Amino acid sequence: MIKPIIKDPIFLAQKSEPATVLDLSVAQDLRDTLAAHRDGCVGMAANMIGVARRVIIFDDNGSPTVMFNPEIIKCSGAYEAEEGCLSLTGTRKARRFRSIKVRYQNERFETRLKTYTGFTAQIIQHEIDHCNGVLI
Repeated sequence: MIKPIIKDPIFLAQKSEPATVLDLSVAQDLRDTLAAHRDGCVGMAANMIGVARRVIIFDDNGSPTVMFNPEIIKCSGAYEAEEGCLSLTGTRKARRFRSIKVRYQNERFETRLKTYTGFTAQIIQHEIDHCNGVLI
C-alpha cells in the first residue's frame, strides 16, 4: 500500500527498533511507496512511512532491494556528497564512503553480507542514517 511520506523531524530523529518477521508487510508498503515516487526517489527507510523499524529499500541498478536490520560493518573511500530527501526540504552535505560492506537480513530473515560501491552505496548509507535517527 502506498503510504504518506512523514516529514516530522522529531519522529525522523528517533532511532528505529530492530525489524522482525512481523514487519514483512512494511517491505511491501516500502515497495509500493517507492514505486509511487520513483521519479524523484531511489531509496526509503521505514520511518519515512511512519514505521520506526530498521527496514530499508533502495534501487540496486534498477531492482528494488529490501534489507531488514542493515548495518555497515566496513567502509572505505570517504567523500562529501550533497543529498536530498523526500522527508526533508532542500539538499544537505553528507560524509559518505565509496565502498561499504553491509550485514543485513533478507525477506526470509537470513543473514547476508554484501559489498556495495558507488551511488548504490551512497543510497544505502542515507537510508541506514534514517534508521539511526540521523537527519540528512
